[in-house]
Amino acid sequence: MVPWNDGYVLGWSDGTWLNPPAEARTEGAELVVTTRDRTDFWRTTGYGFVRDDGHALLTGLSAGSAVEVTFLADLDTLYDQAGVMVRVDAENWIKAGVEMTDGAPHVGAVATRGVSDWSMAPVPEWAGRAVTVRAARSGDAVTVRARAAGEPWRMIRLTPLDPGAKAAAGPFCCSPQRAGLQIRFTRFAVGPADRQLHG
Repeated sequence: MVPWNDGYVLGWSDGTWLNPPAEARTEGAELVVTTRDRTDFWRTTGYGFVRDDGHALLTGLSAGSAVEVTFLADLDTLYDQAGVMVRVDAENWIKAGVEMTDGAPHVGAVATRGVSDWSMAPVPEWAGRAVTVRAARSGDAVTVRARAAGEPWRMIRLTPLDPGAKAAAGPFCCSPQRAGLQIRFTRFAVGPADRQLHG
């Protein structure tokens, strides 16, 4: 893992909203985001619908770089979610973070190349804690890692990304079953991609 001595924290105004939320306000160095009603990112698989109206604050993600987002969230409704999005276009994107499902928070990722696939694992011990998600772009892949405050990194996903694609990345959130999910984003940073797959 790169220690990120060369990384730097972005200002919230350094990103551009894809689908602006109901509200986004700064409180000191933090950004508090409130979702619109029934927002999501998904393409077809298993559910038969396409949704592309979730909220994401995106900045450029060049080859050899990574993005980290830290957030606090009270996820209590089915499919409430927040984390990091890496996006090329409406049919090619990755979202990774924490999502409420089966009555508990789960860490996971959705990788979409025309259609979506979803992997996840329960993390009930992460409820109410600050979570950081890192998406690192290197070669033909994006490596996603996540951790709760004070814990070691967990590898969440290794998924392909065209090395020539123009991509953007940053914090995302959505609430497919309701309006009014509130996410407190505390950090948005970019830096060099991890030098190797395994630490």
